[in-house]
Amino acid sequence: MTQAAPKKLTALVAAPESGTEPHARALTQLWVLVGRGVGGIVRNGEFIFAFVAPVLLAVCFYLPLRSIMDSDPGMDYAQFLMPIIALQSVGFVASAAAMRAANDATKGVHTRFRTLPMRSWVPVSARLGTNGLLLTLSIMCATATSLVMGWRPHGSVAETIGLFAVALVVGLLIAAVADAIGLLSDSPEATSQALSLPILILGMMSTGFVPESQFPEWIAPFVRNQPISQFATSMRALGDGSATREILMPTVWWCIGLAAAAVVLGVFGARKAAR
Repeated sequence: MTQAAPKKLTALVAAPESGTEPHARALTQLWVLVGRGVGGIVRNGEFIFAFVAPVLLAVCFYLPLRSIMDSDPGMDYAQFLMPIIALQSVGFVASAAAMRAANDATKGVHTRFRTLPMRSWVPVSARLGTNGLLLTLSIMCATATSLVMGWRPHGSVAETIGLFAVALVVGLLIAAVADAIGLLSDSPEATSQALSLPILILGMMSTGFVPESQFPEWIAPFVRNQPISQFATSMRALGDGSATREILMPTVWWCIGLAAAAVVLGVFGARKAAR
């Protein structure tokens, strides 16, 4: 960030029009900070990664495994693979949230915000809004890639909406956890790598790319019950119209767990930023 950028940002958020109500001023500050965040991800090329990530996943997994997987009776690999393409795409995007938060922390941006007449929820909401925009774009790109592969939704309109809602909610929750970890970290690069690796490993050790039957028996329970597998199972059920309460409830519980982790880590991150 250049020297002129912080001064301009400070002027925008600290000097609203005279007579502006506090609520309206907070919304103006939120809008300015979301614009700042979007400008940053454009300059950093994160929008490009949102396009490229699902394509790379399709090339690396769908093309080499399609003929093998489609040989199984009843298997349509494009239908099977779509959830993990969406989940891995939003996971990679969400992990970048940690690096942005850590970057701001190391550059003193959070310290500057604390000196301004700004409500504490504004920067957090702005980062969440920025992540939400990028996650939405990532899901759109993953969907387009899946459609090219041959995926088609077979559930009702409500179930199809639910499929994308699961991907977006999971992405937002991972982004919230990553953002809080970024506030706690002193190294943006190390933080991003530390988050990307678990997401990648969980994705590979899930039922996202291959069925549970393809894993050794000793690791099958972990593969079946870990969050990425549960998210993928719920999305497949919503996509083919077979969703039931029993199928969806593990995803709900994992989302509640991620939300709790985001809140706890966010509190610790806010305390560290306030020092």
